[in-house]
Amino acid sequence: MTKTTLTVIKADIGGFVGHSAIHPDLIVKAEEELQSSKDKGQIKDFRVLWVGDDMALVMTHDKGTNSKEIHKLGWDTFVEGTKVAKELKLYGAGQDLLSEGFSGNIKGMGPGCAEMEFEERTSEPFIVFLADKTSPGAWNFPAYKMFADPFNTPGLVIDENMHGGFEFDIMDVKNNKTITLKAPEESYKILAFIGAVETYVIKNIRRRGDKMPCATMSTDKLSLLAGKYIGKDDPAMIIRCQSGLPAVGEVTNPFAFPHLVPGWMRGSHTGPMMPCSFADSNPSRFDGPPRVIGAGFQIAEGMLVGPRDMFNDPGFDNARQKANDVADYMRMHGPFEPHRLPPDQMEYTTLPKIQKEVKERWMENSDGPSTKDLADQHAYQATKDDELE
Repeated sequence: MTKTTLTVIKADIGGFVGHSAIHPDLIVKAEEELQSSKDKGQIKDFRVLWVGDDMALVMTHDKGTNSKEIHKLGWDTFVEGTKVAKELKLYGAGQDLLSEGFSGNIKGMGPGCAEMEFEERTSEPFIVFLADKTSPGAWNFPAYKMFADPFNTPGLVIDENMHGGFEFDIMDVKNNKTITLKAPEESYKILAFIGAVETYVIKNIRRRGDKMPCATMSTDKLSLLAGKYIGKDDPAMIIRCQSGLPAVGEVTNPFAFPHLVPGWMRGSHTGPMMPCSFADSNPSRFDGPPRVIGAGFQIAEGMLVGPRDMFNDPGFDNARQKANDVADYMRMHGPFEPHRLPPDQMEYTTLPKIQKEVKERWMENSDGPSTKDLADQHAYQATKDDELE
């Protein structure tokens, strides 16, 4: 059977106004570019979506994942859109494009990319989740709830096709390493890692019995790629639903809890993830709170049927109200933690420049351990830690 590939490539190529939304002319340009490629048979179908100031190219084709041709199409589309953004003097035009030219694979070049290749089932429902003002680790909590928590997903208990559990590919984004762990028996190990959302992120999830692909996420962190803060990563996630996988309602339910995620204003603050409709996905209060939309599709012979706005539902009204209440609470902290991110997560913001400016003004205290004493203590502790391992 011919396989279908679903590719989602997402980038911020210019904000309207500031970081709050995307200009309609950028959407029109992207649709023109992708329609031309569809007419040539390069892709089967497409949709152009957006959340906040980020554009997402949703494409189906038969060229598999990591296709140079498809990735170049995405890159070229963003380049053409950037030209429009610059003409309109949109904010941060082309900010997610970290290279002057395409190198063969869009991963590592700025845009976020999530892809899945699969054989179509009798019915093939998917949900594409797109987030703005946060990072890839924002998916850790809801993805775990979908595929490993029976209190969220009763199908783990009552659907025999899910009893075997799921396996999670977890990526260490700072060291570019991946480990595969299995639920349910390694659930505690999974949680030990994915709870550290700025270091460990879920990349893929598969059904264990037949290795069926179930979920995939974009994992690129712009700050690690660029060496400085140029914008939050604003990730994408693809979830396959039903028939031996979590039902659509089990997939959307985790977002009824607006969990805290890093990002928000200047990529430097913690805030609640607000599930919202397409129409309400334009964050303007303190550039937030962080938003997530859910675009539902049926895929039929490679053609996209949809999208359906999954969070355009009064069932999420309480989540939105709670997100606003939590936003009020967090904002009252001002520049203090835990609203502001800790120093190690602000490495690529302007904080290091401030630290450098006042470096010589720090004076060693006379009534405490010296710098050398502290260094010796740290070295001793490191040695003891190595012995324990």
